[in-house]
Amino acid sequence: MSAIAGLYRTDGQPVNRHEVDRMASALAHRGPDGTGAWSVGPVALAHGALWTTPEARLERQPFTNAAGNVIVADARLDNRPELIAALDMTSSAGRDIGEAELILRAYERWGEDCAPKLLGDFAFAIWDSRNQRLFGARDHVGVKPFYYHQAPGAFLFASEIKALLTSPLVPYRLNPLRVADHLVGLLDDQAITFYHDVYRLPAGHTLTVSRAGTRMRRYWSLDLTREIRLGSDEAYAEAFRECFTEAVRCRLRSSDPVGCLLSGGLDSSSIVATARHIRGSAAESRLDTFTAIFPGLPASDLRRIDERVFVDAVVAQGGLEPHYVRGDLISPLTDVDRALWHLDEAFAAPNLYLHWGLYGAARDRGVRTLLDGIDGDTTVSHGLEHLAALARAGRVATLGREVRALSRRHGAGVGDLLWRFAIQPLVPVSLRQGVRRLRGREPAWLTHTLIKPEFARRMGVAERMEVAEREQGRPARSAREVHGRAMQSGLIPYALELADKAAAAFGVDPRYPFFDRRLMELCLALPADQKLQGGWTRTVMRSAMEGLLPEEVRWRPGKASLAPNFGRRLIGNDRNLLAEVILEQPGVIEEYVDITALRRTYDRYVAQPTSEADALAVYGAVVLGLWLQQAKIA
Repeated sequence: MSAIAGLYRTDGQPVNRHEVDRMASALAHRGPDGTGAWSVGPVALAHGALWTTPEARLERQPFTNAAGNVIVADARLDNRPELIAALDMTSSAGRDIGEAELILRAYERWGEDCAPKLLGDFAFAIWDSRNQRLFGARDHVGVKPFYYHQAPGAFLFASEIKALLTSPLVPYRLNPLRVADHLVGLLDDQAITFYHDVYRLPAGHTLTVSRAGTRMRRYWSLDLTREIRLGSDEAYAEAFRECFTEAVRCRLRSSDPVGCLLSGGLDSSSIVATARHIRGSAAESRLDTFTAIFPGLPASDLRRIDERVFVDAVVAQGGLEPHYVRGDLISPLTDVDRALWHLDEAFAAPNLYLHWGLYGAARDRGVRTLLDGIDGDTTVSHGLEHLAALARAGRVATLGREVRALSRRHGAGVGDLLWRFAIQPLVPVSLRQGVRRLRGREPAWLTHTLIKPEFARRMGVAERMEVAEREQGRPARSAREVHGRAMQSGLIPYALELADKAAAAFGVDPRYPFFDRRLMELCLALPADQKLQGGWTRTVMRSAMEGLLPEEVRWRPGKASLAPNFGRRLIGNDRNLLAEVILEQPGVIEEYVDITALRRTYDRYVAQPTSEADALAVYGAVVLGLWLQQAKIA
């Protein structure tokens, strides 16, 4: 993780070096290993370095080559050998070349088509001096952030919004549409932010800026037509294991100690087990792991949240140096002022506080590179979309077997499973919406929302939510299409952006094996029976982890819920902050939030702290209020 920033005066006016220096200063926390800046005429670029790979220590950015082209990059490339060979570089020259120079060479060879040839996590900008244009790109899922503002006669970009706001060219105005989206949990728009005219470059996109204008282009999306056909379940498991092992291996490349988050779930445990296998059993290869534990919760909560037995089983296999963070002693609004400064925006991330604590523990151990199993569910898929495909195809006997097996594994009712996963997805959204109106029922999004009705009408929330519902419920031609839509939802880049800025507060570089492009493409292309088979979800992954994972982890039917700690800690540790916004100073949010409904929800929550829906609604409104107080933005 590093920092990039820049300013291009498209009107041809020279850049004042102090402008980019201010941007770089705002990002100093992302560049503890040194900063650099470059400016010529109408362009200035800045970089802050956090070294996490051996090659990064050899490189200074902004990097300028003999042709006068300049790059700043926050990047880790996972296909360095292939790129070096394709660029006709000798292995010895390639060994000492940094990621930024390698990307610049790729741009000079392939131009704007270079981005699809890069594997890894990256955000970069290149000043092309010959063509007098700025070219930028962001990785396929949005691990690395890229924010920008287009002003008359100028284009600015940075790793974090706070750097853009140092410029008088960027308006300091609230974007009320994003406030509305926050309050109703809408994340479909992958470009807007809480700031008027400040945008995110969507994941998997490039942009080109010149005096002629700005052009944005999608360079990557999942292929929903590709299907892999192998000869046996064992062959699929081997293909998954090989790809997953490589996804973990390339993320272990680090110049500093490497750690892994370990929850005890299938995803994080598989990463830890695979990393341990790659590194071997030597004492110096011991891997630091970081786990949140909750020993202070009542027994009724521990039954839902405690995964210590699974963590212990993984640790017992050896080769690990486990570290434990008392999640029951921290709370959702722990260190909230600092968190809001780093994140720049209000956020809806109820488990972020646990990551905040885990990142701090990693920093204290000197760990800069941290592997995280976030959202393996989405990449591998539980395969439940296969049930609707079976129903659509009229394969009633197979559908019945799978549903009964799922019922046995998970304790859910057969009828409920049939309706939720086989029948309901086939009912057109328009029909569902019509029936709901006839029955006088509110849309699902209105059930727990606290948005002020007048504000919602002004922002067209009902219409936006209806469009989103239709899009999400659009009939899919296959289970693969449903899987692909999930992998390209707005939730993923949103979560990754929050994690990036939270990790930057501790000088930690999070890496995500399940968001390896090769692994995502493989999992999507697998046949449906490799994702759901005999009532077991994520079948191919469970099979692939044979011999690496303890059996009790490999065949876990479910996962823990973090809701009990969230609900109890929010009201137990953060009650004063809740009261400040809800009872004492509600004026900061009253334009956007129905204060009467908020107080009614708050009273219910106080009476029943384990009410997850009420806790989340209160949390979302309060975080918005605390951010508005801090930001003083209108």
